[in-house]
Amino acid sequence: MNRMAILYGLLALPMVAIAQQKTVDQRVDSVLALMTLDEMIGQMNLFTSDWAVTGPTLRENYKADIQAGKVGAIFNAHTAEYNRELQRMAVEETRLGIPLIFGYDVIHGYKTITPVPLGEAASWDLEAIERAARIAAEEATAAGLHWTFAPMVDIARDPRWGRIMEGAGEDPYLGELIAAARVKGFQGDDIAAVNTLIACAKHFAAYGAAQAGRDYHTVDISERTLRELYLPPFKAALDAGVYTFMTSFNELDGVPATANAHLLREILREEWGFDGFVVTDYTSINEMVPHGYAADDQQAAMQAVNAGVDMDMQGATFYDHLKALVADGNVSEDRIREAVGDILRVKFQLGLFDDPYRYSNTDREQNNIMTERQLADAQDIARKSTVLLKNEGQVLPLAKDMGTLAVIGPLADSQDDLLGAWRGAGEADQAVSLLSGIKEKLGEGVRILYAKGAEIEGEDRSGFKAAELAAMEADAVVLAVGEGSWMSGEAASRGMIGLPGVQTDLVKAIVATGKPVVVVLMNGRPLAIPWIAENAPAILETWFAGTRGGPAIADVLFGDYNPSGKLPVTFPRHEAQIPIFYAAKNTGRPMDPNNKYTSKYLDIPNTPLYPFGYGLSYTTFAYSNLKVDQSEFRAGESLTVSVQLANTGKRTGKETVQLYIRDLVGSTTRPLRELKAFRQVALDAGESQTVSFELEPETFKFFDAKMEFRAEPGDFEIYVGGDSNAKEMVKVKLVER
Repeated sequence: MNRMAILYGLLALPMVAIAQQKTVDQRVDSVLALMTLDEMIGQMNLFTSDWAVTGPTLRENYKADIQAGKVGAIFNAHTAEYNRELQRMAVEETRLGIPLIFGYDVIHGYKTITPVPLGEAASWDLEAIERAARIAAEEATAAGLHWTFAPMVDIARDPRWGRIMEGAGEDPYLGELIAAARVKGFQGDDIAAVNTLIACAKHFAAYGAAQAGRDYHTVDISERTLRELYLPPFKAALDAGVYTFMTSFNELDGVPATANAHLLREILREEWGFDGFVVTDYTSINEMVPHGYAADDQQAAMQAVNAGVDMDMQGATFYDHLKALVADGNVSEDRIREAVGDILRVKFQLGLFDDPYRYSNTDREQNNIMTERQLADAQDIARKSTVLLKNEGQVLPLAKDMGTLAVIGPLADSQDDLLGAWRGAGEADQAVSLLSGIKEKLGEGVRILYAKGAEIEGEDRSGFKAAELAAMEADAVVLAVGEGSWMSGEAASRGMIGLPGVQTDLVKAIVATGKPVVVVLMNGRPLAIPWIAENAPAILETWFAGTRGGPAIADVLFGDYNPSGKLPVTFPRHEAQIPIFYAAKNTGRPMDPNNKYTSKYLDIPNTPLYPFGYGLSYTTFAYSNLKVDQSEFRAGESLTVSVQLANTGKRTGKETVQLYIRDLVGSTTRPLRELKAFRQVALDAGESQTVSFELEPETFKFFDAKMEFRAEPGDFEIYVGGDSNAKEMVKVKLVER
C-alpha cells in the first residue's frame, strides 16, 4: 500500500462518510487547522506547465514544489493521464495531501473548437452560446481539467484591441446575458458533477478600455463609466454563480487592478458578496513594478494580497515573499487564512477532497472528446454566428447545380486559421476548411476551381493572374479573405484594421471580372472595408468559425441555412472613427451637414460602415404598429411594448427583434440609445406575429447625479427594429408615484 498523505488518509476519506453532517466551511476550517504558514502560502501559488513536443514541463523544480506542498494549482497541464500523475504527487507525497486544481485557457473549446467568442456573440442565441461552453466543459473535464480562464466579459469599443475577439462586443446588456450563459454552460447546475468546469470572470476590470486599443495599456475612466458600462457583465457572471475572478493587467484610477482594493474589496467582496477566490492574470503582480506602483516584487506581493488577491498566477511573488511579509507584520496571517479558505472551499465544492482522481479517467477522455454530437453542435453554432452583411441582387444563396465555382483567397483552404486565437488544445488537422466544406457539400456535381491568389500578409501579387482566370471561367466566385488567426487575441492589437497585405487588391481584381462574387470574411475583430462594402455584391461575416467552420459556411452559402446573425459590435468605415459605438451620447452641437460648426468630420461620415445589431437574411422582415400598453407609467410599474413583425420575403427566416430606449433628459446625460431587450422570432414566408416585451422598472434605471441607481421621471423614446438604427418609435412618460 502506498504511503498516503496525512490529510488524505485521516481527514478526506472519513469526510465521505460524514459529508451530510459537515458543511463545506466546517471541512475547510478542519483543513486550515492542520496547516502551517508555508503550506497555506503554497495554496496561493499557480504555476504553468508548458506543453511541448516532448511533454509538459513546469518550473525546473516543480516536482519538489509539489511534493513540499508549495503549489495549489497548475495550468497548461492537460490530459487525464498526465494530470493524474501530478495529482498523485500532490495527494500521496505531501504532508497534508491537498489536491491540486488544474486550469487551462478553454476559451471557445478544448478540442472541438466553436467560433471565437465575438463570433458566438453574433448569434445573439443564448442557448447556443451556453451549449458551446457546455461542449468545452465536457471535453476539458474529460481531459483532467477543473478550471477554465473564461469567460472574458470585458466590454470593448475599440476594434484595434486584439482581445475584442474574446468577449461579447460593445454592449453591456448583451454582455450581461452572454456572461451568464457562458458561466452556466461551463459550470452547469452542479459544480460537483464530473463534467462541469469552474469558470473565471475576467479581467476585473475595464481591460477593454485600454487607451488607443493597445493591449496592456492604461485605462482612465470615471466611476460612472465603470459602473454603467464595464461592471454589469461581471455582476451578471457573479449572479450566475461564477466561482473565480481574474484581475486585469491595466491600472484604474491610477492603481493597477491587481492591487486595487476598491475593485477587489469594496465592490467585489463587500458590495457584491463574492465568496470565491481571486486569481491574478499572468505575472500581473510583478508587472506593478514597471507600472511604477511598487518598488519591487516584495512590495507588489504585499499590495496585491492586502487588496484582495488570493492566488498568484506564475509570478512567484507569494512563493518568494509572503512568509517574510507576514513575519514583518506587513501582511496578517488572518489574511492568508482568508485567501486559502476561499481556495480550499472551491476544491471541496469540486469534490477533489473526496476523490482527487475523479477527473482522471482515460476511458472517459477517449469517449467524450470530438463526438459526433459535439461536432454537429459546433457546426450549428458556427452557422448561427454568421452575419450576412450584403446581398445585392440576391447573389446568395448560391445554386448547388451551377457548372463551375471558383473558390479563391488566402483563407479558402486554411484549416489553422479557422480555429482563431485561444483555440485550447484544438488541432488544425481536425478542422474542415471552407474549400473542403464546399466540396463536401457539392460532391462531384459542380466543377470547383481553387486559387489562393495571395497570402494573408505581404506584397506578392503573383497569384492574382491564376485567381482571375479561375474567376472568369466560373459561374460564381467565393472569395475568402480576412486576418490570420494570430492577428487577434492577446498581444494582437492592430493600428490599421483593414484587410492586411494585398487582399483588398485581390478583391478588386476578382470583382472586376464581373462575375457574382461572395466575399467571405474570416476575422476576430470588426474590419474597416469601405471599398468592399461598396463594390462587392455579397459579403458574409463568418469570424473564425472553428473546427466545423467550412461545412457551416457552406451551409449558409448554398441556402441550407438562412443566416440570422447580428453584429455584436460596430464596424467602422475608417480607423479615424474609433472608438465608434451605437450608444454614444449627443453633443451640444449634433451633426448638421449644412453647418460646419457641428460635431462631424470634414472628410468622412460620422456613421459606421455597419451598425451594432445589423445583419441581413435571405428573406426580408417588416416592422409595424409599435404600441405600448400605457403612455404614462409610474416608477415601480412594468411597461408592455408590442410590435408587428412580418416575413415579407419568400423563405423561412429568423429575426432578432431588438428594443432600445432613450432617456431624453436626465440629471446626467444619457446615451442616444441603449439596448434593453431582444427576442429571436422564426417566421415562415408571409407569416406575421405580434412580438411583445415587458419592460421591468430596472429597464429605466441609471446612476443619477448622486450615483444612486434609480429611474428618474421624464420622457423616453422606445425604438424597436432589426438593428440599432431601428426606425419604429413610440414615446412614453415616467411619472412620479
